[in-house]
Amino acid sequence: MGLHDELGSLAMAASLELPETKEVERPLKARVRRCHQLLNRRMKVGVSDGRFFIGSFYCLDKQGNIILYDTLECRPIYPSSRDAGVESLTSSLSTSSASLEQRNLGLVLIPARCRTSCLVEGSLEEKLSLLSLQED
Repeated sequence: MGLHDELGSLAMAASLELPETKEVERPLKARVRRCHQLLNRRMKVGVSDGRFFIGSFYCLDKQGNIILYDTLECRPIYPSSRDAGVESLTSSLSTSSASLEQRNLGLVLIPARCRTSCLVEGSLEEKLSLLSLQED
């Protein structure tokens, strides 16, 4: 299960009102602990319109929306047909050579319905510890 799917299940677990039993508390605590491991980590989140955001993870709400802080927005820029001509437009789209426009943003809320991918920056050991299959 990828990080995108896991964030969705974490959000669903946070939104459920569950009875106070030890069987239910244990998986919920493990999911919250796993979410705590992501705090302040650099994350790259892709959205459905082709943009992606690189920022530090701040929180995940009940609906699965992610909030990043100190965020950089990147979006692909394709040459327009007015400026470059139709021939160069088709050749540039076929080679997928789009330049990126970047801008600095502060706090950004990324809705769960728009999110297509989530990547956490870190060393290999850190990434492996986040993907641990052990249930604590």
